[in-house]
Amino acid sequence: MTARPGAQAPHIDAIEIVVDLLAQVESDDAPGSFYNRLCEALCLLTSMDRAVLFRYDAAIRRVTAAGVHALDASQFSDFPFNPDTTPIARQALVEDRVIEVPQEAAALLPERYKGLMDDTILVCTPMAAAGRWVGVILSDRPRSVGPLDGAERHLLWTLGKTAALAAIARIATAQVERSKQLEQRIDLAREIHDSVVQRLFGVNLVLSSEQALDTETQQRCAGEIQAALADLRTAVQRPLGRSSRASGVSLREEIGHLKRAMDAEAGGPELHVEDVADAMDRLDPPSAAVARSVLIEATRNARKHAEATWIEVKLTEHDDAVVLEVANDGVPSERPPTAGVSGMGLRLAAFEALQVGGVVEFGGRDGGRWVVRLVVPRDV
Repeated sequence: MTARPGAQAPHIDAIEIVVDLLAQVESDDAPGSFYNRLCEALCLLTSMDRAVLFRYDAAIRRVTAAGVHALDASQFSDFPFNPDTTPIARQALVEDRVIEVPQEAAALLPERYKGLMDDTILVCTPMAAAGRWVGVILSDRPRSVGPLDGAERHLLWTLGKTAALAAIARIATAQVERSKQLEQRIDLAREIHDSVVQRLFGVNLVLSSEQALDTETQQRCAGEIQAALADLRTAVQRPLGRSSRASGVSLREEIGHLKRAMDAEAGGPELHVEDVADAMDRLDPPSAAVARSVLIEATRNARKHAEATWIEVKLTEHDDAVVLEVANDGVPSERPPTAGVSGMGLRLAAFEALQVGGVVEFGGRDGGRWVVRLVVPRDV
């Protein structure tokens, strides 16, 4: 990708670039590299100078700047971007068309981004396919170039479809993996039934008999129980649930993002974070991923489903373990401490914790507090 068309440039066949990008969907050499290359291709194939691609990231459960070209990605690390707060993005997705943003609309951007739009035309390209909204690409070009022509508008729309299809392909791959995990859990249940349950059922029949057991029968029952325990021990050593998805976002970064988001949220609970730097350094990558997952679920539940005025995050280090606690004051006083309802997300996080040798517990405490507690082995 070395050439760039101008306003009067000859036609450039983009198929090879599109195919090359799709071929690298599952072989990216760094997080976001596919989307960075897509933004670069968009600018090379059109008159756009800069581009940033926003998409919903299921791993961290929010819209992020997944790729950029000719821009500093850190500028958008805490950009509050979604269809509700950015009407032009919703319009592009609903109408499934490329939209040139009027100058007066660009003036509505947050103050910190207004300087990026001096004397340029902002273009919003939807990323949608099969009725699914994946994200949008915001790009700009000099105002002196004039409005988009039909061919360039269609090329931008096509590149948006390409990005959407690539993202959906990744989602499909993840769904296949989850299907494999479900099959493994079914196999685990079948294995326990065919070995452990059947052995114990036979022992139960013998022990429930009214006849006195001779020494040989007692020894056989004991042997069957020991064999059942051995089978069960072997079975439960297999993975019991999903693993936390790799996200490229550290626990430290997630706490920082959460702090910024809640500080900017009017009327929401206050976030209090104790100094957690030393304890975070004692977490190995798998345990840190589980801690991040628990943090997201606990704070999400407190913000959406509780009557909390504050949320407290605390990470403490012990002899052989690291403990993450996320507490809030959102349990009404008239409800008993055990009346809180846990979400599916925390139950799944508990399975994730088991796979790294940890445990998750949650429930009401005195004083109207709800506490989520994760204990994972310390990385010594």
